[in-house]
Amino acid sequence: MTFGLPRDLTGVRFAVNVFIAAIIVWYVLERLADTNPIWAIASMVAASDPRADEAARLFRARMINVLVGCAVGFVVLAVGHPNPWKIPLALSLAVLASTYLVHIQTMWRQAPITAAIVIAGGLSDQSKLTGMEHGLHKVGEVIFGCAVGWAVSVAMSRIWPIRRTGDGASHEGPASRGSN
Repeated sequence: MTFGLPRDLTGVRFAVNVFIAAIIVWYVLERLADTNPIWAIASMVAASDPRADEAARLFRARMINVLVGCAVGFVVLAVGHPNPWKIPLALSLAVLASTYLVHIQTMWRQAPITAAIVIAGGLSDQSKLTGMEHGLHKVGEVIFGCAVGWAVSVAMSRIWPIRRTGDGASHEGPASRGSN
């Protein structure tokens, strides 16, 4: 058993992407926006990938499902009084909308997660308007995290490209750039 750098550095590249993006998200949201960046950090990781094309696909799917969940959450929150039963209702409706209306299976779990974020804000504040504002703020954090994850993935793919060979293997770094 030998220890050292693996030949395939895709995992290392992903770790670098996540490290850089986490610093950006944490600094901007904690220092400049004065908010807890944990939702944005989780979203950033989910939308990141060492391959720019995959990061773009994840970003697109996540954004669409975030918007579906946000819409479902706002509609459910707007109807009637705050009630804990709204969470399972919103989760179910978001799953149905994401599955049967949007048809983007990648990141389809994001729709009910986002609906829950929106509804939870309304239940904790006991006010529809404040709850919607709180939910929208959290959804904005999620979108920001996704955008940073995607942007860092794209930037890093230009700085440190990964190319695929005919056998599906990945090769990274400067040594592989000239051997296409």
